[in-house]
Amino acid sequence: MPETELDSAREDRAWVGVDIGGTKTAIVVSIAPPEMLARIEFPTRPADGPADAVRQIKESIHRLIDQFALQAGRLAGIGVSCGGPLNQSTGVIQAPPNLATWVDVPIVSILEKEFATPCRLENDANAGAVAEHRFGAGKGASDIVFLTMGTGLGAGIISDGRLLKGASGQAGEIGHVRLTASGPVGYNKAGSVEGWASGGGVAQVAAREVAAAIGNGQRTALARILEINGVVTAKDVTEAAQQGDELAQHIIHDTGNRLGEAIAILVNLFNPERVVVGGLAMRMGEMLLAPARETVLREALPESARICKIVPAALGEKIGDVAAISVAMGI
Repeated sequence: MPETELDSAREDRAWVGVDIGGTKTAIVVSIAPPEMLARIEFPTRPADGPADAVRQIKESIHRLIDQFALQAGRLAGIGVSCGGPLNQSTGVIQAPPNLATWVDVPIVSILEKEFATPCRLENDANAGAVAEHRFGAGKGASDIVFLTMGTGLGAGIISDGRLLKGASGQAGEIGHVRLTASGPVGYNKAGSVEGWASGGGVAQVAAREVAAAIGNGQRTALARILEINGVVTAKDVTEAAQQGDELAQHIIHDTGNRLGEAIAILVNLFNPERVVVGGLAMRMGEMLLAPARETVLREALPESARICKIVPAALGEKIGDVAAISVAMGI
């Protein structure tokens, strides 16, 4: 970093963001969001429990504080973004599915004690909604819905410019809504939105569809992947579809339809100007979003559907970093 930029960083207050995921944890620092001054990443390793990851989080924040001389009040706050369930008011992570060993981890009190700085905790869907509303595809709109659409699926809702949290902080859990009586499983519920319209759901559907294709003699590149790896991931389906594989394209089209069914529910309930879809939508693009839009037009109230734009998240792969910083800034 040029010396002038470093000097500027030392003169301004900064926010630190902690994005905790089941695969990796990232710690970032920013003085001018959504741009980052620095980023540290390490594997979360949830099977090992939370202790080592929490230690690395603290060490990483100390490194950033020292690197940018953030003592003496320059650190404005720390934000933690993590998948739910969690308790925002008490600052406790409550064993999310991708962090099953993180049972009642009081992350906010741990970090506030360590750094004597205000710390906030928010679920990743709400944090992503605020990030896209402030800095991304939701900018300028007063009513948006943000869908994570990663390994699982959650929603963050901005209504009249404010984050909708609900009585216990769990508003927006569209992933738990059951679309069909049976089907792929999301969060222990067969046929749920998360089961049909998430990375984990796509993998389940792909395993079934590829097995059927093999039995019917249908050719697909996914058959070889299943044979070698024993599983077919959403990434495998996306790459095969982009290379013209008909079965992979069919799987994505059907996922888009199911996503559209879920969005239609949200459109009817919240009448948003925009629905911003992260995760898979940024990689699958129009193969996923075009059928979703068609389904929304068919299923939602006509006027509500007409004014609602369904778009991919604009912050791309850095959305987790910006979301954590947005939590630090206050939401």
